Amino acid sequence: MAILRVDEVRKMNLTEQQEELDKLRLELIRERAIASAGGAPENPGRINEIRKTIARIKTIQKEPKEE
Repeated sequence: MAILRVDEVRKMNLTEQQEELDKLRLELIRERAIASAGGAPENPGRINEIRKTIARIKTIQKEPKEE
């Protein structure tokens, strides 16, 4: 799953943003489960990337909409 940039998230509608947020949360759970089980993650920085992308989406969702 690709890490989204701010302009990519802003181009999405609310439904697409929510779907992407759900996918990222599931991926974060999966990555954390691997790490907590003692396994070596394929990409150690992936957890932080996912967390930042989730925060980015949630921040954009909270912004007031200009219509």
